[in-house]
Amino acid sequence: MSTIKPFKALRPQAQFAKQVASKPYDVLTSAEAKIETQGNPNSFLHITKSEIDLPENMDVHSDEVYQKAKENLNAFIKRDVLFFENKECFYIYRLTLNGKSQTGLIALSSIDDYENNIIKKHELTRPDKELDRINHIKTTGAQTGNVFLAYRNNEQMDSIIEKWTGKKNAVYDFVADDGVEHTIWIINDDKIINQITEIFQSEIDCTYIADGHHRAASAAKVRQALKNRTEAADYFLTTLFPSNQLQILDYNRVIKTLNGLSEQDFLSALQQDFIVEEQSSAYKPEQPHTFGLYLNNQWYKLTAKEGTYSKDPISVLDVTILQNNILSKFLNIQDQRTDKNIDFVGGIRGLSELEKRVNKGECVMAFSLYPVTIEQLFAIADSGEIMPPKSTWFEPKLRDGLVTHLIYE
Repeated sequence: MSTIKPFKALRPQAQFAKQVASKPYDVLTSAEAKIETQGNPNSFLHITKSEIDLPENMDVHSDEVYQKAKENLNAFIKRDVLFFENKECFYIYRLTLNGKSQTGLIALSSIDDYENNIIKKHELTRPDKELDRINHIKTTGAQTGNVFLAYRNNEQMDSIIEKWTGKKNAVYDFVADDGVEHTIWIINDDKIINQITEIFQSEIDCTYIADGHHRAASAAKVRQALKNRTEAADYFLTTLFPSNQLQILDYNRVIKTLNGLSEQDFLSALQQDFIVEEQSSAYKPEQPHTFGLYLNNQWYKLTAKEGTYSKDPISVLDVTILQNNILSKFLNIQDQRTDKNIDFVGGIRGLSELEKRVNKGECVMAFSLYPVTIEQLFAIADSGEIMPPKSTWFEPKLRDGLVTHLIYE
């Protein structure tokens, strides 16, 4: 069963919340972060991407960058931009985009659960990305990145959150520049806190990492490395969303070269495993095992033929079918994580972004995919398997800085 606990968050004063809240550190380059923070000394990016406050030629993984992050965090506290909660609380976090909302619970999750696979994973991590967050956490003493967890929805939890948000005032409620509304409530009633803790302990047998595998792995490795381990370091910062509120968006691909094939030869080769049909406009797959292909100003619908893929939880995924029957078979793309001939475009950007990348000559073609479902993600994580790289895209993203967990007491 799942162990969660309330905590004394480090969070912004209400008047600074919108200024502080920042996009996750790993969705922005250093240059983009510098632009994003112009005129805003309170952006949490000064902590999560502190290289923006150092000379441009600075190695972003140098000790100076992590020390700068610590210095900036202390400055935010000293200036009273951030303050510590006076008691342990849970928090409710609602994100609203284009009229659709999803509401989760901010809590600390157990690193023991992570290590014992009660918190289930579906993605491999990269050592270099882990090391960056390990150094950031160890130097600042802060878990600044929120790990996005999912769980199979529970009626009692749904009812508690619905009642609390319906009766209580939010402490933060603002619309960010990208149009996403961020609303946060504090649960500070001990009776409700105990009730929530008990529900997870007795009824939620496991949770699933939806987004944030590197942040979770880094928190666990920091705990292992600490000589003077604190209770706070036994937990990591998470927001838990019920599965009935989550939607996974498509995660599309663009290809830079045809690996020596002509366009006609490539289209002919595809007919071995796919029904290929020209389309009069951009094609967004409406069901599994169909794909959009944009090549030479023309969209095609590709339908995988029966018998060309297996039905096990991994092989049945469209990202796997694309890999096995197109990318590795004809384009010699064997590892999507490292191959320079492929790039990835989150579905939030739309099919126009795929067309733009191809029309500008950056890429020769693009594929649009049907998104993985949350149940597929659960099934794969339950089986102990690993999803292919870049299989899922969750939107909207949690903002950094609205709640932070310090591991040094």
